[in-house]
Amino acid sequence: MAAFHEKQLPKDAPIAAKALNWVDARFPLTSTWKAHLSEYYAPKNFNFWYAFGSLALLVLVIQIVTGIFLVMHYKPDATLAFASVEYIMRDVPWGWLVRYMHSTGASAFFIVVYLHMVRGLLYGSYRKPRELVWLFGVGIFLCLMGEAFMGYLLPWGQMSYWGAQVIVNLFGAIPFIGPDLSLWIRGDYVVSDATLNRFFSFHVIAIPLVLIGLVAAHIIALHEVGSNNPDGIEIKETTDEHGVPLDGVPFHPFYSVHDIMAVAVFLLVFSAVVFFAPEMGGYFLEYNNFIPADSLKTPPHIAPVWYFTPFYSILRATTSDFMGWLIAGIAAYVALLVLKTKLAGFLKVAAIVIGLAVVAGMLVFDAKFWGVVLMGVSVMILGALPWLDHSQVKSIRYRPGWHKYIYIVFGIAFIALGYLGVQPPTTIGTLVSQVCTFIYFGFFLLMPWWSAAGTFKPVPDRVTFHPH
Repeated sequence: MAAFHEKQLPKDAPIAAKALNWVDARFPLTSTWKAHLSEYYAPKNFNFWYAFGSLALLVLVIQIVTGIFLVMHYKPDATLAFASVEYIMRDVPWGWLVRYMHSTGASAFFIVVYLHMVRGLLYGSYRKPRELVWLFGVGIFLCLMGEAFMGYLLPWGQMSYWGAQVIVNLFGAIPFIGPDLSLWIRGDYVVSDATLNRFFSFHVIAIPLVLIGLVAAHIIALHEVGSNNPDGIEIKETTDEHGVPLDGVPFHPFYSVHDIMAVAVFLLVFSAVVFFAPEMGGYFLEYNNFIPADSLKTPPHIAPVWYFTPFYSILRATTSDFMGWLIAGIAAYVALLVLKTKLAGFLKVAAIVIGLAVVAGMLVFDAKFWGVVLMGVSVMILGALPWLDHSQVKSIRYRPGWHKYIYIVFGIAFIALGYLGVQPPTTIGTLVSQVCTFIYFGFFLLMPWWSAAGTFKPVPDRVTFHPH
């Protein structure tokens, strides 16, 4: 057991210094501050893309604080939930502001996280040695989706009720265990008071605890290996005699000041939305959610909130007609793996066997089941990025020029899927969704080939930095 040591200070030392010394002897306050802020050296060539991580942390705090105040007045009871939300909006002092901050914060959270992920894609922030940082980030994204879905039911409006009914019923498409799984999630044969109570418990207690833990792990893992930068250069490889990176600056005060500026701009935009357009034309809060849930009256068009719609579009695009194209795509991909890779013989055999098993499953199980599978895989495949990208360099700055167009096409397909997921299904819309689904999965599954193709630009030894 280590001996207890308390630093001896002069008798005339300030009271604050004595108090800090007393705490440091019992808790690593100063050393933690130094390790993660004042002596954590970040690359000096950060740009605006690197502010979204701090903004995500800010929105998490906003959601937790506003959520605490909402729980003080909310009633997790099917007969009282909608009325309690109306009570918060109309009678609780400043309740309308807290509720709108929370509902707008949910959309802001996903906007910030999506932009944070775009930065990771552009600069290869998922590459070695940051694979675990990326995996923790994907875990955070999954928790966010679960948290948003659980919270969406709580207002007990029409879209809350029927949206939950549709999404939970999707689990019924899973062979053998589907009906029992749906029943277990709902706690009843339909979305009811039991569903509301368990969703409330997960939304308020279970998922936030996991989310906070993952955020802490994400930051600790990042500070262990160091931050990436727009050049994709490891600044820890070039240090002075004291081990300080020559191309690094202390996060505080240099980037903490930058983040304060980003926070000011974000809060300005956030406040404008909260005060002037909290529903954002029905994208943040739908019209049907201002109507009490009615189990006997189905809305004409049921769609999830905008941040789920790209994945929901993939679900809707998977029709019985689309299954033939999926089978053809799987056959072509397996042929590509066998003929155009240097995989070991047993791995090629495994690829053929798995491909045949999937094709057989597509012939046996219906399109609804495979739509659920594709929707789940479309999120989970993000975790495989560190092993799919075979590029010689990390940053898009030094990749072949045509790589940028692949990212642009992928971005357009993702946005198109998101837009089409909000709209009622049409023949043309379904066809476009199917094309965009192929583009979405093709981006990831073909990445081992296209990411390594082309002529790469030479990467400098030191980061490129232009003072401003």
